[in-house]
Amino acid sequence: MNNQNTEVTESLISRYLKLTHMAREKATPVHDKGTNESKNLEIMMEMADSYASDAKWFVGQGDFVRAFGAINYAHAWIDCAVKIGLLDGHGDDDMFTLP
Repeated sequence: MNNQNTEVTESLISRYLKLTHMAREKATPVHDKGTNESKNLEIMMEMADSYASDAKWFVGQGDFVRAFGAINYAHAWIDCAVKIGLLDGHGDDDMFTLP
């Protein structure tokens, strides 16, 4: 049995932390500051950042399962913002679920 697909390892989480960081850097806001859309985006990105922070904390505790869940939630918030048009994913359909 190949454990690569059945084990949550620190290196797997590290890869997802890096991917989520890259997604956060790549995606850019679509709407001007001060609009309702930009306020909603700010809330979504606070959630993404909080979950990414939680993932790092869980890694520090040695809880890789919760870390993996948290980093996936973080990326999902960013991906959702791209999908609903609050962020521009710049055509990257590997990193984002494009509209």
